[in-house]
Amino acid sequence: MYVFGYGSLVALPDAVPVRLRGYRRVWGVAMDNTVATPGYKVYENPEGARPAVAVAFLDLAEDPDAVIDGALIAVPDLAPLDARERQYERIEVTAAIEPRPDGKTYTYVGRTASRARVADGALDVVIQRAYADQVERAFAALGPGALARYRATTEAPPFPLAELARVDL
Repeated sequence: MYVFGYGSLVALPDAVPVRLRGYRRVWGVAMDNTVATPGYKVYENPEGARPAVAVAFLDLAEDPDAVIDGALIAVPDLAPLDARERQYERIEVTAAIEPRPDGKTYTYVGRTASRARVADGALDVVIQRAYADQVERAFAALGPGALARYRATTEAPPFPLAELARVDL
């Protein structure tokens, strides 16, 4: 089994460059930073306070004309990733991966509630600068031209970048 990573998962060891057809990358998922869920995370500003914001992450939007770079990651067990990716739901994308892998391939797309946090305006939405930088570094390490293709196929951040530190709960 494999997972197609298109954001922070690209940074995982042993990631193999591949492409996904039929989707484009957007800043379409957010978590509510006002809610502290044990076993998850929150974000603090440099003063150590937890701002009342929604923190956005990359997501996939269906687009039949799009092709994006990413990484194929072999996974023996999907349960740990399912728990980590709680703002997302897992879908199978085997037929859309190029080159075609030798096993089932899944990716994660935003849950309805996670996407609604971006759209509903109940909280200001920000992107953690360290997350945005980590994703860019991961694509830069993926191979020649991967960072340029990432930038060309990813929506420009529609929200401000914020200096926030991740705090695992």
